[in-house]
Amino acid sequence: MEDVQAIGAGIRRARREAGITQSTLADLIGTSARTIHAIETGTGNPSLGTVAAAANAVGLHLRAIDD
Repeated sequence: MEDVQAIGAGIRRARREAGITQSTLADLIGTSARTIHAIETGTGNPSLGTVAAAANAVGLHLRAIDD
């Protein structure tokens, strides 16, 4: 759970640094502002693809996780 929250916090930080709103980010990746809020707060259950799209849109890239 902490990893999910850390990823969301990073996306929020980058979004704010980029000067865009949750609504604008949502429009950029074809989702809702509610989903962006869920990503940024580590709540809900957004798909990994949506999280990756949000991260990419604000200039972040998620690393592949190898077990």
